[in-house]
Amino acid sequence: MMRARRKFDVWNGLAILLMALFLVFFIYPCVRLMWEAFYTEKTGFTLDAFVKFFEKSYYWNTILNSFKVSGAVMLLSLVLGIPFSYFYSFFALKGRKVLFVLALLCTMSAPFIGAYSWIMLLGRSGIITKFLGGLGIDLGSIYGFDGILLVQALKLFPLVLIYMNGAFQDIDNSLMEASANLGCTGVKRFFRILMGLTMPTVLAASLIVFMRAFADFGTPAIIGEGFKTFPVLIYDSFLSEVGADYNFASAVSVLAILLTGVVFLFQKFATGRFKFSINSLHPIQKKKPRGVSGFLMHAYCYVLIAVAMLPQLYIIADSFRDYKGQVAQSTYSLSNYHNAVRKLLGRSVTNTLTISIITLAIIIVVAVVIAYLVVRRGNAFNHAIDTISMLPYIMPGAVIGIALIIAFSGRQFSLTGTMAIMVIALAIRRMPYTSRSATATIMQIPISTEEAAISLGASKMKTFVRITVPQMSSGILSGAILSFVSIITEMSSGIFLYNNRTLTLTLSTYSAITLGSYGTASAFATVTTLLTVVCLILYLVFSRGSERVQV
Repeated sequence: MMRARRKFDVWNGLAILLMALFLVFFIYPCVRLMWEAFYTEKTGFTLDAFVKFFEKSYYWNTILNSFKVSGAVMLLSLVLGIPFSYFYSFFALKGRKVLFVLALLCTMSAPFIGAYSWIMLLGRSGIITKFLGGLGIDLGSIYGFDGILLVQALKLFPLVLIYMNGAFQDIDNSLMEASANLGCTGVKRFFRILMGLTMPTVLAASLIVFMRAFADFGTPAIIGEGFKTFPVLIYDSFLSEVGADYNFASAVSVLAILLTGVVFLFQKFATGRFKFSINSLHPIQKKKPRGVSGFLMHAYCYVLIAVAMLPQLYIIADSFRDYKGQVAQSTYSLSNYHNAVRKLLGRSVTNTLTISIITLAIIIVVAVVIAYLVVRRGNAFNHAIDTISMLPYIMPGAVIGIALIIAFSGRQFSLTGTMAIMVIALAIRRMPYTSRSATATIMQIPISTEEAAISLGASKMKTFVRITVPQMSSGILSGAILSFVSIITEMSSGIFLYNNRTLTLTLSTYSAITLGSYGTASAFATVTTLLTVVCLILYLVFSRGSERVQV
């Protein structure tokens, strides 16, 4: 009888259901993608697509370009973010909460909006370009590698700041005092002590920045010009004007999966070499910055945030400027918003909120169940579910979009062009934010509270719903809001999946940019920014102003 009950245990049933869902909506599409890469109806099994890729330098150079720009973005983000976090964590900077909020806002915005903004500022006809040109100063071209590096680094360095804040807060002040007593202070202590203690976090931040930069489609598509990256090549191959080549696009996607997998495994190996734990019994006491050094700290942080915020502020101002064709005028009105309304602003907002809310509801339910299965009922099967749910975290959105199209475009079961396929893609891609936060939260909840409820006669499921979930609420909500923001600003997978009926704000913004309707694009982008600000406020409320992330 006991064995029979275990077989029909509700948690075992949920685990099987989750595995089935991941097999259908993630593993199966990935298998179909690989099949498409190696098989065609004309030739059967073939490696022609891979041969084509490596035969022409135009194609395989996109790999080098993606690694080159992603590596540069990673390094620059570390160079910018680590000193910022050090000043923020060890010194009582004035307006530090404002700095943190603005940094979050920078990293929560859609990346391609920053690319568009910098073109309007530093492009061939940009405001700053014209102003400096009148003074005889030539800043060079914003397009290509330099432009992508600028846009992505200014968007992603706040991720380093958030990660490193948590690491620095875990350092025990007695270690700092001991190093000072041994004569290790200043820059020497920073590199030998602080960087050594926080190396696992540095590597984790490096991975997330590298993956985000590598997977970004919008920024290189808008500002890259001749500098073509991997995601742009996938898009061009799959949605070519001369006819889609599914076989070649699938082959490139398989290569993208392999490359990102190698980077992920390398990061995991490197992190394992620095694996240790720190208990902060004596938290760091923030010093009051004084003199020239204090001025330079404040100047560094505020100037960096100001530069990072400049594109968003410009977009908001530009959304009220009148345009004559593609030329901005000196007058201001609501004409761009009127044009946006005619260009389906209402539908875009409705679709964005509908898709985001449905997706978020699915993410919360699945993430909470996964967290409970992993922490409270850990076994090989449940850990396999957790691992599979994390795989999309390292995969470019373009790859997931193509895989879903190939898998669900058949006559018997077609989801292409529906809102459902966009929800599936976003749920798969953005679930790790909430699942990691939920898992980290439940690990901090003592199991004794659940055992007490069960001993008083409550069922396991009732205990979970009435006791465990409420205690997880802060972690669930903070992770869910981060997922919500990433859903709102998602474009890499959506660009393959949308049609006129499923337009979202980011897709409408991108469409307006490509059509040269810059004022209308600014209006769409401003509405997106407002939604992001609302989400940021909610995040700060539910996370209680937390200055760290759960990873």
